[in-house]
Amino acid sequence: MSLILDASTSQFEVAQWQDGELQLASDCLAEETPVALVYNGVSHAVMLATAQDLEDFALGFSLSEGIIEQASELYDVDIQVRDNGIELHCEIASERFVQLKERRRTLAGKTGCGLCGAESLGQAVRYPEPLQSQSVFTASSIRRALHAMQAMQVLQQQTGATHASAYVLSDGTISLVREDVGRHNALDKLVGALERGQLKSGVANGGFIITTSRASFEMVQKTARAGVSLLVAVSAPTGLAVRVAQACGLTLLGFARENRYVAYSHGERILNQ
Repeated sequence: MSLILDASTSQFEVAQWQDGELQLASDCLAEETPVALVYNGVSHAVMLATAQDLEDFALGFSLSEGIIEQASELYDVDIQVRDNGIELHCEIASERFVQLKERRRTLAGKTGCGLCGAESLGQAVRYPEPLQSQSVFTASSIRRALHAMQAMQVLQQQTGATHASAYVLSDGTISLVREDVGRHNALDKLVGALERGQLKSGVANGGFIITTSRASFEMVQKTARAGVSLLVAVSAPTGLAVRVAQACGLTLLGFARENRYVAYSHGERILNQ
């Protein structure tokens, strides 16, 4: 038996075995909801996501995927709840919609490849433009943020099943946190929240991003596209993520804990203080 508590969690009756004893208990689980992104009336993608902060998600996804180049090109987001999921109807600038339709037409004509119809690694990875940031960061600010991170993950504390991305000011103060069952979705939500909250000045002033996941190349790509020059991951990066970070000038830390980290690219930005 289950009970839906809200759009993001459900309560289940479970049988729990512990210390040789079996007992009935109640467990709060994170929900995965199909979320369709629809641009100017045309469905583009369906993601399994946590159904909260969806306007942030729509904007962040649109920016991270290069569907729009700036937030002002997303005119409106209409959230429509269906029986089998949620549709995010995004109205974007006509020029961007024409480009999106051309991309869809190109991909529809290709079969048999493993990366979204791309013909080359360069197309699939879409290396970000080189970052121009001169920011430096202190090890103490990273430690401070990591120490504070867990207490700010409300959904993770309830369910144990979600990832989080946080935007951290240069002194280690966590400014924003977004959570989702998917690590990419959490980062997209954070990027959208930064734009919607007009915190780009904070980005320019040397903030950084923490992710509770591994650092895949998509995570590096989305961070760099947001103009942030440091990504701190609590788990490992992939080799491709490191190469992309090296190429675009992003500092990438992995296995980050309060007492250690591994710098995989541009570690000279981290001051040991």
